Amino acid sequence: MSEQSTHLRETVRRRYAAAALKVTEGGAACCGSDCCGADGRGPEPLEVDENFGSTLYAAADRDTLPAEALAASLGCGNPTAVAELREGERVLDLGSGGGIDVLLSARRVGPTGKAYGLDMTEEMLALALANAAKAGVANVEFLKGAIEAIPLPANTIDVVISNCVINLSVDKPAVFAEAFRVLRPGGRIGVTDVVADDTLTPAQRGERGDYVGCIAGALSFAEYREGLQAAGFTDVEITPTHAVADGMHSAIVRAVKPAT
Repeated sequence: MSEQSTHLRETVRRRYAAAALKVTEGGAACCGSDCCGADGRGPEPLEVDENFGSTLYAAADRDTLPAEALAASLGCGNPTAVAELREGERVLDLGSGGGIDVLLSARRVGPTGKAYGLDMTEEMLALALANAAKAGVANVEFLKGAIEAIPLPANTIDVVISNCVINLSVDKPAVFAEAFRVLRPGGRIGVTDVVADDTLTPAQRGERGDYVGCIAGALSFAEYREGLQAAGFTDVEITPTHAVADGMHSAIVRAVKPAT
């Protein structure tokens, strides 16, 4: 890994470690299922604009989760809905953060299924474990590691999800290859991520936001499609949902690992 890539990864790790600590330190007690914030009775939601965070989830989903899971949400969509999870499936969330998507996935796949969360940040993993305990969800497992080197065997996962994390990777081809490896034949990927218009150069993306803000590291629509196809995925669909900056979009990304 180059010096610049190492620096970027460490910058991302520090940013999300600090985010987890902010939620943990602010969450002494909570009023119901909402983030109470400045009144001191619950965690202050992390500072994101309206294009990111827990408000992108349906109220029915938010009401089932601990306030700390909602407060730590930094994603750009709801991948658990994108992936159309089914009973009994095994789900892996890349960059699981405070665990919001793992907890929702665990409920969707039911007691016969399982949801894994993978994160490189100790502080986020600790927060996710605490949130799982508060939610009373047992069919979950959180793993420490990089999304470029998933610590799971090949052909063991039915669905790979992720919420605005792949754009933060410094080696996206490795992420796509690893997602393909761990998926069983016929498995699928269903993620939300920030994607750039094909007309924007990397420099122009950087002008619209920084790397840790999920903007500068985003792939274009064509780059995303080509990256998934190079890893072996088929039936690639990339559908923009809402703008997050000029020429930058939150998008739903779906693809399939061939059954044979």
